[in-house]
Amino acid sequence: MSRFSLNGTRALVTGANTGIGQAIAVDLAAAGAHVLAVGRSSMDDTLAQIAQAGGSADAIKADLSTVKAAQDMFAEAEAAHGPIETLVNNAGIIRRADSVEFSEEDWDAVMDINLKVVFFLSQAFAKARLAAGGGGSVINIASLLSFQGGIRVPSYTASKSGVAGLTQTLSNEWSAQGITVNAVAPGYVISNNTTDLRNDPDRNQAILDRIPMGRWADPADIAGAVTYLASPAARYVTGITLPVDGGWLGR
Repeated sequence: MSRFSLNGTRALVTGANTGIGQAIAVDLAAAGAHVLAVGRSSMDDTLAQIAQAGGSADAIKADLSTVKAAQDMFAEAEAAHGPIETLVNNAGIIRRADSVEFSEEDWDAVMDINLKVVFFLSQAFAKARLAAGGGGSVINIASLLSFQGGIRVPSYTASKSGVAGLTQTLSNEWSAQGITVNAVAPGYVISNNTTDLRNDPDRNQAILDRIPMGRWADPADIAGAVTYLASPAARYVTGITLPVDGGWLGR
């Protein structure tokens, strides 16, 4: 099991204050990584869960809505805590509206956080890793809408399709230096982003009818895949977008 251990490493997880990001932070810490949990709001609950799991972590409060903010956060995190071996790009937002009514403001907000900042934060990570001699892992959080179109979420679909493509590009460029780049595509997960869907009886039932496992995912269901991709056991896995969807895409 030592090949699955993250002992002695540091992992930075964005959007770690709640939902999928929180579950990922707790799981990485339980596997031995010292987690730098990044978010816009209080990280007290995340840190408490990590402590309960026997792990260690530090909270970093940051608004990642701009490239400069993300780059500054990363530089300050490394200066304060030391080299970061794993980057999890989880922070993201969603806006819902009919495409004929979708605003430029909502388009830009989603694309900036979900794709633009993901690239430039990954770039900052890779520069640091290459300067240190290579190695490390980037794990992006994609979506089922990296494979499908969805409805009423044009900027979200575009951004998550971009994440899948970006994952391949960065893997092509960085894998020879030992930096693996992968993505995990969650299925329908119980989270803040899916509250509206779960509260709509017709949409909720339609979704459940399509999932072979017959249930929504818990955030912890996604975390295990991320921890695996961060571990030495996945050192020859790169450039993939791994669906964790209860069988949705196979239906």
